[in-house]
Amino acid sequence: MNRHLTILIAILTTIIASCHGKPDEKEKDTAVKPAQEKKDSTTRVQLTAEQLNSADLKTGKATQNDMATLLKVNGKVDVPPQNMVSISFPLGGYLKATHLLAGMHVTQGEVIATMEDERYIQLQQDYLTAKAKQEFLEKEYDRQQQLNQGKATSDKIVQQTEADYKAGQIQLSALNQKLALIGVNAARLEPGTISRSVPIYSPISGFVSKVNVNIGKYVNPTDVLFEIVNPADIHLALTVFEKDIPTLAIGQEVTAYTNGNPAKKYTCKIILIGRDINPDRSVEVHCHFERYDKDLIPGTFMNADIAASSRRVWTLPEEAVVTTGGKSYIFKVLDTHDFEMVEVKTGARANGNIELITPDEPALQNDNYVLKGAYTLLMKMKNTGEDEE
Repeated sequence: MNRHLTILIAILTTIIASCHGKPDEKEKDTAVKPAQEKKDSTTRVQLTAEQLNSADLKTGKATQNDMATLLKVNGKVDVPPQNMVSISFPLGGYLKATHLLAGMHVTQGEVIATMEDERYIQLQQDYLTAKAKQEFLEKEYDRQQQLNQGKATSDKIVQQTEADYKAGQIQLSALNQKLALIGVNAARLEPGTISRSVPIYSPISGFVSKVNVNIGKYVNPTDVLFEIVNPADIHLALTVFEKDIPTLAIGQEVTAYTNGNPAKKYTCKIILIGRDINPDRSVEVHCHFERYDKDLIPGTFMNADIAASSRRVWTLPEEAVVTTGGKSYIFKVLDTHDFEMVEVKTGARANGNIELITPDEPALQNDNYVLKGAYTLLMKMKNTGEDEE
């Protein structure tokens, strides 16, 4: 009897222990399952048939495209030295007259100002005096040569006359060049045409960029009166860092635009890559505008996009990539109604496509992704998360 009782107690103990164990395991499973479901809900989104129809999603595979690295730089509109002239007056003097204003157009050879000074009178006087004297010295030299042939005069006198004649030639030539410096044509100068005023002619055609004087002001030979720019050959001087220089080449296309009107694009081509590296490790790159535009004023700040070397990359449409929390994501298609949000790293953008650096190539090659409507899925996922909270 005692033996049966002992067996019965053991069986009852086992049953009681078993009954207490099962609820613990069930509670454990219940505790884990919601956590797992919450984790899945943060990266996956499911749509009903009705939601799928209204979302207008488009799916497909990533594609490989040739994409150039877009180099963004800046610089300013510049003019080559031969197209910019600083006008001064070699002898100085008083500005008697000018009609110039900054922005005005002038033509090569046009009188742009008149200078006045008593030294101009003296210079013209010296030239005419030297010219008259030279005519006498020339005749005297010829006469002494003829006398010397008949031994009527000594060789010394002939030599002295020749020296005086050649010295007169030198003086006359020097005065001729001085008159040319102030714009006076010596060949047309006569005693009755001596003037205290001389004109200043424009050396090039272009636009007046600076007027530094006013009427009545005395200017020194080193003072710059006006600056004139010929915009026919303006170019764009860009600042490019040393590390990006290997991606550039002569003839490469550049798209430039101003901060004030970024929608208006100017097409340029690289014509010169500098060889001097500045202290900030930058190099100057010169580009030529394909078309002249009067709105392009020297000194204007401009931005520029340069399409650097092209490479083959995996891409998706830009609208396939969404950004949230400072990170970029795409949606991988799991089945017709089920999608998974995958974090990605992106690269260059061109022609509406964006380069995908991650995921790896096998995934991009084999998986399907949402090409259109990714933002809709992102909003659905956020709304679902808020409802669960």
